[in-house]
Amino acid sequence: MDSLQQIEQLIESIKDDYQKGKGGNKAAGTRVRKTMQDVKNLAQTIRQEMLDARETADT
Repeated sequence: MDSLQQIEQLIESIKDDYQKGKGGNKAAGTRVRKTMQDVKNLAQTIRQEMLDARETADT
């Protein structure tokens, strides 16, 4: 599974917790924040992959 698919899966997995967190459920909010940190890290990985691909294509 590539990084973009992983991000999609993570987002899908927290939809219910997001709504619960907005409603005041602290544990759900914590799970959302942790998952969003994972999304951020994967996004950085994708960004680096795109930069590497660009550099490889330029040579």
